[in-house]
Formats: sequence, structure tokens, C-alpha cells
Amino acid sequence: MVPGELDPAYVKARHVLLDALEALEPQLGSIILVGAQAVYFHAGEADMAVAPYTTDADLAVDTDSLSDAPELEAAMTAAGFVAGDQPGAWLGRDRVAVDLMVAEVQGGGGSRAARIPPHGRRAARKALGLEGALVDNERLTIGALDSSDDRSFPLLIAGPAALLIAKAIKIEERRGNPKRVSDKDALDVLRLLRASATEDVVARMVRIHADKRSAAVATRTMDLLPDLFGSTSGHGCEMIVRATEGLDDSDQLVASSIALVEDLLSEWNRR
Repeated sequence: MVPGELDPAYVKARHVLLDALEALEPQLGSIILVGAQAVYFHAGEADMAVAPYTTDADLAVDTDSLSDAPELEAAMTAAGFVAGDQPGAWLGRDRVAVDLMVAEVQGGGGSRAARIPPHGRRAARKALGLEGALVDNERLTIGALDSSDDRSFPLLIAGPAALLIAKAIKIEERRGNPKRVSDKDALDVLRLLRASATEDVVARMVRIHADKRSAAVATRTMDLLPDLFGSTSGHGCEMIVRATEGLDDSDQLVASSIALVEDLLSEWNRR
């Protein structure tokens, strides 16, 4: 791949994200972009040699404002998406995945499927860590990554503090499970830390912590970050090394993560 050129898989993932937004357009006031595509929207390359890369799209559904119609499952099916092997997993063109998820605090009973009637149980799945996105988000415009697609949509996009929460909790939940660990998640945390002003992230985290829906995940994240990224032996730092081996100066990136987490915690403790 030519330096500075976006990976074709990432470009395709954006096309399929736009397909999903088109299908869900009447509900977009309740849809929040999370995951890697939201990270890259805020952070871009973040002065790293490792280019932004993702093959899917993640959308959180805020059930507090979600309308009964159109029903999510029907809307996705009508747009040509096929239900995957678990609730909330939808496959678009070229089998590119779009995941519809609901913050665990809003997802009702059960272990996986979100209970959000009248929407079907296969429409979305519950996920811990998305609670911050209900508070820390802003409406921006998102479009395609190449000139062949002129679509764009106003969309709520999770802010950097919400994304830090989602990524940190995901990393911790998958620790010790090699089949589910993605080292790129740790690199996304570092992208966010390097691209965001510490004071802004803490201000957003304070708002998240003040909301009863998301207070617990904010506290958990601020406890997790020093464990994951506060030392060279931290699980997150080890993931950064693996993700950048042979591509970037891993030692420098780990040192950067340690310093940025220290700054974040210092600012948090002064609040």
C-alpha cells in the first residue's frame, strides 16, 4: 500500500457504514458511531506510521430516544443486510459487518440480545462500555472516504472520553482470551490520547461520571487505564508493542502512552 493511502478494506467499511446509515436514516437521532471508525474520525493517523485500518463498523443505539418505527431489524433487512450469527451482527455488501449495539445499562434482561421492544431480539446486542457514548457525543457529518460515493449523513459520533471507556473495557474483558484479543484496540487508545487535549478528555469524563447511566464505567476506566497503559508491563502497552512491531518505534509509543496516562490521571485527580 502506498504511504498515506487508505487501506481498501477501510474504504469499503465506510461504504457499508453509509449503507447502514441510509437504511436507518429515520432513526439517526438515536444512533451513535462508536468503534474504530469513530476513533479515526477524531484522531486520524495521530502521527503514527501504522495507518488507520478497520474492516467493519460499530453503531450504538440510544434506546431512550429510539422510535418504535422503523423497526431496526426490518430496516436493515430491507436494505439488503443479512443477519449474522449473533444478535446485532449485520452483514452488508461483500459481507462487511455492521454491529448494532445497546449499552448494557439500556439493554434489558438476558445475556446477549438487547431487549428493546417492539424491535426484534436479533436487532442489536448488549455491550458493556457503551454507556459513555450516551453522554459524550456530538453531531457531525460523515461521508465516504473516496470520490466514488457522494453520500453523507449528519450523525452522532462518540467523543474521545466515551471511546476511551469503550476501548479500555473491551481490552480488559478480552484479556486472557487470545482468540478475541485485537492488539489494534490498544493502538486506538494511544491514537485517542495523542490526538486529544488532556483537559478536554477529563472534562468529558467528568460529564460521563456525573450521569447515573455511565458513572460506573467512567470510574472503572480511570482505574483500568494505569493498569493497562501505565507501565511497560501493562497489558495494553504489550499490545502496542505487538501491533507496531517492525512498523514504528514501539518503545517510543509505549513511553508516550505511559506519559499520557499519567497526565490524564493527574488532571482527573485535580478535578
